[in-house]
Amino acid sequence: MIQTVFEHRITARADDIDELGHVNNAVWVRWIQDVATAHWRSAAAPEHQDAYIWVVTRHEIDYLRAVHEGETVTARTWIAPVSKGARSKRHMEFVGEDGKVRVKAETSWAIVDVAAQRPIRIPPDVLAPFMSPS
Repeated sequence: MIQTVFEHRITARADDIDELGHVNNAVWVRWIQDVATAHWRSAAAPEHQDAYIWVVTRHEIDYLRAVHEGETVTARTWIAPVSKGARSKRHMEFVGEDGKVRVKAETSWAIVDVAAQRPIRIPPDVLAPFMSPS
């Protein structure tokens, strides 16, 4: 299976900027979570959105180039194929209008059954909309 890529554009606002004049590291974490959530909501079936929630277990972020107020980046995200278990790795990159990658991230997420409030193995039908047949 091949991963499908989801894209989302973000423009840095004044309240995203730190004392060094660029997007604050904590804002990048928020953007990573916001883009992942937007991807989930765009592809997951409504019944899956009601039944499951994803929680972050790990963020690994590489800050490569600064983004300043008013600059727009395109976030691209995709998930790695999952063989078993409750966890999924999500890859993300934020690309500036100049085509250069500003930030790269790999995050680990676990799927939680809302009713049971416990992690579960990722059901194949939950994963399917995020992958395309090879």
